[in-house]
Amino acid sequence: MSWLTHTLNGLAYGSLLFLVASGLTITFGLMRTVNLAHGAFYLLGGYLAYDLATRGTDYWLAMAIGVVGAAVAGMIAQRLLLHRIAGQELPQIVLTLGLALVIGDQILAHYGGDPISPPTPPGLTGPVELGALVFPKFRLVLIGIAVGLALLVSALLRYTPIGAKVRAAVDDQEMARTVGIRVPLIFLLVFGLGTGLAAFAGVWGGAFTSLSPDSGFDVLLLALVVVIAGGLGSIPGALVAALAVGLVEEFGRVLFPGWAMFTLYAAVALVLALRPQGLLGKGAAR
Repeated sequence: MSWLTHTLNGLAYGSLLFLVASGLTITFGLMRTVNLAHGAFYLLGGYLAYDLATRGTDYWLAMAIGVVGAAVAGMIAQRLLLHRIAGQELPQIVLTLGLALVIGDQILAHYGGDPISPPTPPGLTGPVELGALVFPKFRLVLIGIAVGLALLVSALLRYTPIGAKVRAAVDDQEMARTVGIRVPLIFLLVFGLGTGLAAFAGVWGGAFTSLSPDSGFDVLLLALVVVIAGGLGSIPGALVAALAVGLVEEFGRVLFPGWAMFTLYAAVALVLALRPQGLLGKGAAR
């Protein structure tokens, strides 16, 4: 039974990684915008929701404000800063890294360096009994949310007019402009969606692992691993890679406590050696 518990723990942690990586898959894998501030937006949404919730705001309203606030902040950064250096990877790295440090320092100055634990969503506290297995309800719901989000975003990109416009803008900006697609607006909204997903992951992830001003870079590193191993621009690939990373991370800590990180990155290196394009990477908007 302990192995089943570890498996569910790994899937739950992988689901959290997918929530983070889904936004990065859109901004980095799909738009090819190197956004090293993605982890900072994860923290921004989580801390904002935590602040409001501790002041007595309804949990769901606090979560909505945290997600929308981070999404708007991301759109402002894209409009005022990133769109000026589109397609320039090194300037994007420097700019977004600086933005991440600024956000992290402001969080540190306002909230201090001690970890915080945002509240668990109402109705999801306590365990659920699955026969002889007792497992936290929140973590089971997290797995379901990750699968549902993957299906929703994939359907949005593949089967809707908005998704068609996004894919057209990514594949050929000049042709998209010619047929009347407002490419800057599309990129602005897509970037806002990516940062909003990061903030949503911060709200839920904080209840899972807690938040601290320096945890954004740890989350960013694992999200990059998921995006690259899953295949750039592939939402299903990101889901598969995230769940696999979660399982390898969990069982690596159980079986090889002193080699857990080596086990994780060795597995990712093996995947990329055998399949450099990632598990399901075949192009944009998969």
